[in-house]
Amino acid sequence: MTLNAGLAAAATLVAVAFALSTLDRWQRRRREHELAWTISLTLFALGGMSLWWAESHGWGTTVFRLFFLTGAVLNVPWLALGTVYLLAGPQWGRRVRTWLIGLSGLAAGIVAFSPTKVGVSGTELPQGSQVFGVAPRVLAAVGSGVPALVIVVGALWSAVRVGRGRVPALGNHAQRTVTGARRLALGNILIAAGTLILSASGTIAGRLGKDRAFALTLLIGVAVLFVGFLVASSGATPRLAATTSHQRAA
Repeated sequence: MTLNAGLAAAATLVAVAFALSTLDRWQRRRREHELAWTISLTLFALGGMSLWWAESHGWGTTVFRLFFLTGAVLNVPWLALGTVYLLAGPQWGRRVRTWLIGLSGLAAGIVAFSPTKVGVSGTELPQGSQVFGVAPRVLAAVGSGVPALVIVVGALWSAVRVGRGRVPALGNHAQRTVTGARRLALGNILIAAGTLILSASGTIAGRLGKDRAFALTLLIGVAVLFVGFLVASSGATPRLAATTSHQRAA
């Protein structure tokens, strides 16, 4: 196994562990943001698995389509949906989820059936601009940029609000009661950091190469997100009712 394949395998295993953790919490508590995170982490795992397979056996068109869809288009938007649920409440979360389900189906169809400009083969990660036309590349740019901004801004805003003893929610829709403000603030900062790391593959690709940059940022980014999730979860407890003015939630 090459180093790139090993990194992709490790990233896949971390994403699977993270997805199982959020799935377990969703099954026990039925909180909608945890289901959104489970879907996102499953997509991260599929993206890592695609890269793992390609590094071990070589790229093909089908593998690249799966990698592009799950690793570049859909994973971050579903992660951002969890932020919308937590900060804006279930009503806005369900509205965004309805649109996201439709857009996910549209994106899956576009990526699956868009013609390729060149054949996909070899062991080096192809560039989307070399393989696809405009539509899939626009989906990747929008799918990675706007939702990442939502997650980073939302996480940092939540950390600041919690640090000041205020409710980090838009309205009376906070879903967790704070039991450890410092842990919750730190968890939000780690979630923002993990999202930024996941967006940094292009920055470090010049030094490490596209394959290694993506595998490394996926591994570190998902791991930091996982730690942030665990830390934030230990600083808050679930709450089914809306908070009152003297309660702090996140």
